[in-house]
Amino acid sequence: MFTLDPTIHPDIAPLAWLVGRWEGAGVLGYPTIESANFGQELIVSHDERAHLRWESRTWILDELGEKVRPAGTELGFWRPGGEGHAELLLTHPTGYVEMYYGTVEPGRIELHTDGVIRSPQAKEYTAATRMYGLVNSNLMWVMDMAAVGQPMTSHLSAELKRVE
Repeated sequence: MFTLDPTIHPDIAPLAWLVGRWEGAGVLGYPTIESANFGQELIVSHDERAHLRWESRTWILDELGEKVRPAGTELGFWRPGGEGHAELLLTHPTGYVEMYYGTVEPGRIELHTDGVIRSPQAKEYTAATRMYGLVNSNLMWVMDMAAVGQPMTSHLSAELKRVE
């Protein structure tokens, strides 16, 4: 059961269901890499201003679900984007900065990149879409991307449970 935190800024309230610490697992794949399972910890917090803080850590899992090595890390912020819309700004230690924009409905967010910036050393990456949904109290999400000469293709999906 989700209860709206009374200290959350009203402009960010449509995204309030994201707030908390989430853990779970998912699957990654892409035409240019080997498919694998991954674990994820996601922390979404707020400080009463009109944004949410986003911190995601992932790691590759072996066949038994044990951690093998670190994978992706994202740090960023959710911001209101006008009536029924939101922005997600993300930075990655692999040399990317992404700006997503999209629609917000109760328990569902659909985003597409409005901009991708990469360092000269980062791999080619041009666009992505993400969808987040609250399904049976779990956070389910998927990501498609266009990178390294590939068209928009499924890349990541996961199911996370709220742990705090």
